Amino acid sequence: MLIVSEHFHASDLGRQRQGNEDSYFVRAPLFVVADGMGGAQAGEVASQMAADAFDRGLPDGPAAEGLVRVIEDANREIHDRSRTEAKRAGMGTTVTAAYVGENEVTIAHVGDSRAYLFRAGELTRLTRDHSLVGELVARGKLTEEQAETHPQRSVITRALGPEAEVQVDVDTFQARDGDVFMVCSDGLTSMITEAKVGPLLAGADSLEQAGRALIAAANDAGGRDNITVVLFRLEDVDGEDAAEADQQTTVRSAVASEDHETTAQGLNGPTALATREPRARLVAEPPPRTVPPPAARKRRRFRFRIPGWLIAVAAVLLVVGGAGWTASRAVYFLGVDDAGTVTMYQGLPFELPLGVELYRPYYASSVRLAQVPDRRRTTFTDHQLRSKDDAENLVIELERGDIE
Repeated sequence: MLIVSEHFHASDLGRQRQGNEDSYFVRAPLFVVADGMGGAQAGEVASQMAADAFDRGLPDGPAAEGLVRVIEDANREIHDRSRTEAKRAGMGTTVTAAYVGENEVTIAHVGDSRAYLFRAGELTRLTRDHSLVGELVARGKLTEEQAETHPQRSVITRALGPEAEVQVDVDTFQARDGDVFMVCSDGLTSMITEAKVGPLLAGADSLEQAGRALIAAANDAGGRDNITVVLFRLEDVDGEDAAEADQQTTVRSAVASEDHETTAQGLNGPTALATREPRARLVAEPPPRTVPPPAARKRRRFRFRIPGWLIAVAAVLLVVGGAGWTASRAVYFLGVDDAGTVTMYQGLPFELPLGVELYRPYYASSVRLAQVPDRRRTTFTDHQLRSKDDAENLVIELERGDIE
């Protein structure tokens, strides 16, 4: 019989975020990571709702069916809330959950957070990213190496929240004594390659040391996003040993600090969830400005000519239905509104018949196009599709006066 002999969990703010949109749930034998989207406040709410859904436990029956049911219920709750609360509109989250059975581990997955197995010095990815880049890899259009640096790698095609129904990938893997499993958000895997993850796991004396090293490596590489890492090691024990080892740790949190180890009684006794609110960071100087969520500003419409290639892209996204709609809400572009203000937009720069727009203003900067150097103006008027990070970073540079 397999038990969890050691585990580690931590969520780090990263180097460029002011809020943490990641959440996790840890109550052996269940380990969950969720990465929110839709702006700092809405993303945090969506990921926490997904994590909280597992607090109710799995329903009776096979673990695979139970995980899918919990995730589907969480999806409906997030979708309903996003439709009834204006400030939560468009929110969503990834979720990756791992459940340890007697001799196997079941993984349920939606989005681009990931699960890995580290066995005998070899790292194996157990999940497939639900992203535009992931789909291209699956079709043989991109290699894994090309996908790691692709500018659209953060555009996901499946998540909890955007649609009333969600498709959940679920797989069961036979496990062995000594196996180490990792569940993480893309704040880790977008910063360091899988080729670097394996050696960090192999070279650590404990899972805590390994987890801290992984987070530090992601931050050293730029820390562009929140970084959440959950690690657990399995041990094969006899019945008496298993009963003695059944005292487990429970943690449910979405924290930004590193020193947040909190424990509670496990499944054999009264469960007291241990949570801690994110703590404010003490800094010697103000942190770099991050583009805030849409403010209560007057939203202006803008007009421009649509390039033919962009129409083709929009048509492809529309054909793929729900996946295309989710993707369109996860891409951004820069443009100029009627007042000449450089503005960040969410969606596709395309308008359907009857005035149906596939975009919405996300953030109006404090800079007018006339203030931008002539040779750089096309950067803010070409409507190039970008990831949220890329678009935000350009606006930040513009407002700081770093665009020359």
